[in-house]
Amino acid sequence: MSVQAGNLDVRTGAGAAAPVRSRRRGFRSEGRAAFWFLLPSLLGFLAFLLLPLLASLALSFTNWQLLAQPKFVGLANYIRLFTVDPSFWHVLRNTALYTVEYLVLNIVLAVGMAVWISSLRWGKRFFRLIFFLPTFTPMIGVSVIWLLIFTPGGLMDWIVGTLGLPIPNFLVDPAWAMQAIVIVSLWSGFGYNLLLFGAALDSIPQTYLDAAKIDGATAWQRFWRIKLPLISPTLFFGTVMTAITALQVFDQVYSMTRGGPGVATATLGFFIYQNGFTTYRMGYATSIAWVMFIIIMALTALQFRLQRKWVHYDA
Repeated sequence: MSVQAGNLDVRTGAGAAAPVRSRRRGFRSEGRAAFWFLLPSLLGFLAFLLLPLLASLALSFTNWQLLAQPKFVGLANYIRLFTVDPSFWHVLRNTALYTVEYLVLNIVLAVGMAVWISSLRWGKRFFRLIFFLPTFTPMIGVSVIWLLIFTPGGLMDWIVGTLGLPIPNFLVDPAWAMQAIVIVSLWSGFGYNLLLFGAALDSIPQTYLDAAKIDGATAWQRFWRIKLPLISPTLFFGTVMTAITALQVFDQVYSMTRGGPGVATATLGFFIYQNGFTTYRMGYATSIAWVMFIIIMALTALQFRLQRKWVHYDA
């Protein structure tokens, strides 16, 4: 039905509902098209992430030993892990100490080098490329090369002896073995954060720094009060990702020390490998993996909660 008055045409009834139905059909058609485009990724997510994740959770409640039929044991693996296994707490302590040391040194070194490189008039791209290149090299290969450097009678012992430093061989002494793992990890990993923080520093408007300099702010004050707050979102991202990576350290430990001497460098990642692929206690190893997953999630949640106090988002 249509009511016309001059040039005004007002449609009512079924005629007015036709455009609405047309729009709904259009939305449904777009939704179907989007579903078919997303289906391959959805199938991949289900097949390679969600289902294996749920399967590993189920296996953590069994005594599966790889070649035998798994049997449900309830919380026995977790009870054993926290109350019976004497190695777990030592391994957890090693992982925590490594994570804290590596995280602090990585962030401090990356920020310091990024500030220095950003202040250069020439050579910025060259230095960033040089420090970023180690991140491309496979960690196993890097660890083998550093193993030759740290091995008794190797290059590191020659340097220490030449300088007359009272430092024992890193790989032999339990008190120094973890430092070798930290050094290798820093050499290989800090370049990523350096590049990240360098890009954030370059995005700071130069007018902010010029105004502060005119007001008499020193270089340290400009860094602490202007640069650091403005790159805090990038700093937060780098901190979270570095912490997650540190908690999962495995390649360096496996290639250089195999958790030794004794259990001085055994970490959660290596502990999972040792129980799963050395003693074939896959159910027990899976329970350790889930404990590590919970620790990573808890630490990440804590970091997101604390970021409200020191991360500043420029509006």
